[in-house]
Amino acid sequence: MKTHFQNRLAAAAIAAGTLLGAQAVSAQETIKVGILHSLSGTMAISETTLKDVMLMLIEQQNAKGGLLGKKLEAVVVDPASNWPLFAEKARELIAGEKVAAVFGCWTSVSRKSVLPVFEELNSLLFYPVQYEGEESQRNVFYTGAAPNQQAIPAVDYLRDVEGVTRWVLAGTDYVYPRTTNKILETYLKDSGVPAEDIMINYTPFGHSDWQTIVAEIKKFGSAGKKTAVVSTINGDANVPFYKELANQGIKAEDIPVVAFSVGEEELAGIDTGPLVGHLAAWNYFMSVEAPENAEFIKAWQAFTKNDKRVSNDPMEAHYIGFNMWVKAVEKAGTIDPDAVIDAIVGVAVPNLTGGYSAMMPNHHITKPVLIGEIQGNGQFDVVWKTSGLVVGDEWSDFLPDSKPLIADWRKPMSCGNFNTVTGKCGGKGT
Repeated sequence: MKTHFQNRLAAAAIAAGTLLGAQAVSAQETIKVGILHSLSGTMAISETTLKDVMLMLIEQQNAKGGLLGKKLEAVVVDPASNWPLFAEKARELIAGEKVAAVFGCWTSVSRKSVLPVFEELNSLLFYPVQYEGEESQRNVFYTGAAPNQQAIPAVDYLRDVEGVTRWVLAGTDYVYPRTTNKILETYLKDSGVPAEDIMINYTPFGHSDWQTIVAEIKKFGSAGKKTAVVSTINGDANVPFYKELANQGIKAEDIPVVAFSVGEEELAGIDTGPLVGHLAAWNYFMSVEAPENAEFIKAWQAFTKNDKRVSNDPMEAHYIGFNMWVKAVEKAGTIDPDAVIDAIVGVAVPNLTGGYSAMMPNHHITKPVLIGEIQGNGQFDVVWKTSGLVVGDEWSDFLPDSKPLIADWRKPMSCGNFNTVTGKCGGKGT
C-alpha cells in the first residue's frame, strides 16, 4: 500500500509527464493553411486543380524545412460551388481550424460572400482569379488579374490587331461579368464605338441551351463589320457554348471569341475542335518558354503522377501568392495577420513567365498580359503580349465614380478607397 508521500510523488510525476507531453506537442505544432475551393458543383471543373496545386506547394515548402521552423498543414474544405457556403467554410477554417491564411475562391460572388468573415476575424485571403476590380480589402491579396491586366488589353488587341469594330459582351449572370462589361462598355463608347455596335448578353451558371443566343450573335455579326465576342462565360457552360458556335458554322476567323475564363484545365479532356483559333487573355500560359515554367510543370506532373496534367493561369497566381505569403511571414518573423499585412507590400517573387511579380500597396500584383490562340492539343500559341509588367488597377479609370479612387494599405493611409479629389478615405475599401 502506497504512503501519502508516494501518492503525491506519483501525482507529481504524472503532472510532469503531462507537461512534457504538452511541450512536445507544442514543439511539433504545425502552421495550418486553409484551402477554400469548390471540389463539386459547376465550378469544380476549374477549382479542383487549384486545391491540388496548393497541396503541392505546401509539400514543397515542407521539403525545404517548413516555415518558421514548423511544418505546414493543409486544411481542405469543399464549398461545393455554393456561394453562401463559402462564408460558412471560411469561418470554419479561420475560427475552427485556426489557419494562418486561406487560399481560395474563384467566382467574385464567392469572394464577396467571404469578405465580411475575413474582415471580422482578421485573417488573410489570397484570391487567384481574374476579377472585375472595384475593390481593395485589407485582408485580401488579389493575385489574379484586374480588368486593366486582362479585359482592357484583350479589347485593345482585338481592335488594333484583328480590326474588330462590333462587339458582343457575353457573360455568366453574376458580379464579375456584369461589372467587367460595364467597364468595357464605357471603354468602348469612350473610344468612339456607337451603342448599336455593342451587344450584351447574360446567362445563368451551367447554361446549356445556346442555340438561340448563338443565332443572335451570328445575326449581329452579319452587318458587314468585323465582330468579336468578349466572353466572361464561366465554368462548365463554356463547353456547349463553343459547340453551338461550331454547329452554326461560326469560325474563329469570322467571329473570334476572346475568353477570360477558358484555360488549359477547362480544355483538358474535351474536344477542342470547336475552339481552335479562338482566343484567351491571361497572364500565363502553360506553353510559355521559361526555365521557371519548365521546372514548375515538371514538378506538377510528378506530384500528380500524371504527365498529361496541365497548368494554367490561376495556378500560377497561387504559386505567386503562396510564395509571397511565405516570404512575408519570414520577413515578419510571425504568422500574425497584421504583421504579415505590413510586411507583404513590396515583396517580389518569381512568376512563371520569366520575371518577377511584386505586391503593390493596393494589394494587387504586377503581371504581364498575354493573348493566346487555342490549338488542337488544348494548348495556346501566344500571339501577343505586353512589353512589360502591368500594375493591377483596383479602381477602374473608366468608371466616373472610381476614377479618383486609389488604395494604399501602408500606414498611415491604410485605406482601400482614398478619394484623391476630396482627400478622404471612403471607408472599408469594398
